[in-house]
Amino acid sequence: MTASQTLAQFCMDQQLSAIPHEVKEMAKAVIVDTVGVATYGSQFAWSQSIAKYASSVGSHGKSRVFGLNNVRLQAPFAGLANGSFTHAFEQDSLRKPGAGVHPGATIVAPAFAVAEEVGATGSELLHAVIIACEVMFRIGAASLHTSEKKGFHAPGLTGPYGSAVAAGILMKLNAQQITAALGIAGSMSSGLLAFTKAQQGADVKRLHLGRAAEAGIVAARLAQEGLDGPENILDGHFGFLESYCGQSNPELLTKDLGTAWETNKICLKAFPCHVTSHTSIESLRLLMQEQAFDASEVSKIDIEVSDKVLSHHVIRQPNDIKQAQYSLPFCVAWALYRDPYQPENMNASILSDASITKMSQAITLTPFITPNKKSSAWSSLLRITLQSGKVLERWSDEFTGSPSKPLSGDGLKNRFFQLTGQGNLVTKEHWWESLNQIDQVQDLTLLPDLIYLKKS
Repeated sequence: MTASQTLAQFCMDQQLSAIPHEVKEMAKAVIVDTVGVATYGSQFAWSQSIAKYASSVGSHGKSRVFGLNNVRLQAPFAGLANGSFTHAFEQDSLRKPGAGVHPGATIVAPAFAVAEEVGATGSELLHAVIIACEVMFRIGAASLHTSEKKGFHAPGLTGPYGSAVAAGILMKLNAQQITAALGIAGSMSSGLLAFTKAQQGADVKRLHLGRAAEAGIVAARLAQEGLDGPENILDGHFGFLESYCGQSNPELLTKDLGTAWETNKICLKAFPCHVTSHTSIESLRLLMQEQAFDASEVSKIDIEVSDKVLSHHVIRQPNDIKQAQYSLPFCVAWALYRDPYQPENMNASILSDASITKMSQAITLTPFITPNKKSSAWSSLLRITLQSGKVLERWSDEFTGSPSKPLSGDGLKNRFFQLTGQGNLVTKEHWWESLNQIDQVQDLTLLPDLIYLKKS
């Protein structure tokens, strides 16, 4: 059996009742987070452009578009919109260690659309999300996250597989059809990192994940109609690993299926910026709180970072918000002068803020040189020198929301209510309670529209 066939059989064999409680709870958390993040993401101009297109070609469906009132589309186009909304402001979930996978945008968003279309229950949605995470995360891990070194945007490549699995399970495809759906999805991967080096056009980054969500649904539908796809799409000659990845480990595609739960590696973001900035930002804010200093007292900032940061995430003077969110030095400078826990503080005004720009230009970035530290692409050693000459230092490989420091309980609720704007409080409470008990919800379509309203 190929890896795709083994994974497809796993989709058939693994029942929700046999999945550990903590895995289900993590999956519920990412569903909650995705609905909140997508609702927040619906407000932006780039999201509205995608929503207008999706509405113009995908009307007369049953699947909601988060954040909007009384919009129901055919599932592929709802997946396109919701996947793009989820990734619209750099707040969506991912895996730790990083593997180029975003479960909220490319699994939860399309799964919710398909679940509403086929009349699935909340427990069926939960099951599909978990199984799709188990498959997609393994595909990402097997890539050794090397596709981005070639210039591909990794979640645009891995996302169609996760979406196809989630859609296929909800559509009750058999193992042969899910194998076909994976094979079809592999030819629908897309996304280039050209936006990071361009003067304009960074809007397209948001589309990559929406397109992946849509592609997986289309792949599952085509498989259901009898279209075949290569069974060797993942580990075969000219398959995903060979074609897109500079290095790979095919054994990770199927390793420990059903015993080691990849879903437990889901990471929720705390700040509206690329994840490589998160440890530095949290370290900065913790030191500011602990040592009681503000931006005016900072003389200089030095940060030891990964090679990935140095090659992909250094945009000292971004042209737009999307590039700003992708740049570690700019985001750290932003977090020095603005509260990073308030996503509305990431706005156009920061691009012309002389203090932020000056600090972004001045921050020194170097490769890891500190010995005896287990580092990853997200790790950082932040060193702040104050005007007094005092030097403050903090190493971090974790932040609140990562698996070892999960965002749950009141923290998750506060984030959900913050992200869903100033809409009806009763509606927000209803969604919060329903999503936390998603396995008890019998009809997802009966949930009221969760409309995003900005602060007045």
